[in-house]
Amino acid sequence: MPIPANEYKKYLDPSVISKLNSLELKARLLVEGFMVGLHKSPYHGFSVEFAEHRPYMQGDNSKGIDWKVYGKTDRFFIKQYEEETNLKSYILLDTSKSMSFASEGQVSKIEYAATLVAGLSYLMMKQQDAVGLTLYSDKINDYLPPKAVRTYLQEILKRLSNLKASDKTNTALCLNTIAEKIKRRGLVIIISDLFDNINSILTSLKHFRYQGNEVIVFQVIDPIERSFAFGKDAIFKDIESMEELTTQPYQIQKSYQKAMENFINNIKAECLNSNIEYNLLETSTPFDKALFSYIQKRSKLF
Repeated sequence: MPIPANEYKKYLDPSVISKLNSLELKARLLVEGFMVGLHKSPYHGFSVEFAEHRPYMQGDNSKGIDWKVYGKTDRFFIKQYEEETNLKSYILLDTSKSMSFASEGQVSKIEYAATLVAGLSYLMMKQQDAVGLTLYSDKINDYLPPKAVRTYLQEILKRLSNLKASDKTNTALCLNTIAEKIKRRGLVIIISDLFDNINSILTSLKHFRYQGNEVIVFQVIDPIERSFAFGKDAIFKDIESMEELTTQPYQIQKSYQKAMENFINNIKAECLNSNIEYNLLETSTPFDKALFSYIQKRSKLF
């Protein structure tokens, strides 16, 4: 049953999607909501054509029209099949302990990131692209090489289901390890809070570019990690090192916000200089921002 045109936004809302139990259902509704949203502001005029479809043209046999797609989009598409895989995509997901953080009323960073990976994988499979998944912390915890087989999506979703963040972070080491595994150039997508040595991370990101890969970085943070709006005396504990600090947040809020913005702007500027797509995603950010960034990047590759 297609998503009603006036309800698509709720399926892009992390707080709504998080209430669903099935990760596969989350991915499907997220992508379908995104597709409906593409035909509305602010994406009016931008279209996604899956590899197995192309727009109906005068002279085409009407028997080839996909009526299910028409029911969702009000546009005519002809079913089309391709034997060749269009693109190899490598999704790298940070599962270190810092990704488990969630402020009151928000989904955790790891849940947000896992849902995004599920949605991206679902969308890529629909486009007959090959998609792979790497889970890392201070080491590579799991590695699935890219494949374009539809049943492979179930394997990816299985690894993402009930995923828990653990261990410390060594993003740079893990990214460099994966870079050496990539033998065929493709699209590399890194999803992390990037809370690690920034210079080492930037060097490892450039490693992918040196090899000719296209790169998208999604930095996922909790809104309060940017605003530091705690409001009262608190004890702060480093999730990974377990070190504690007692302080009055309001006294250091401005300094923290400035340091955080400098951190984010530094990453963004360095990515821009290296022709790396950078996106900042708070865990309250609707998922269409990330999916649209991916679609834009992919459209430039063909």
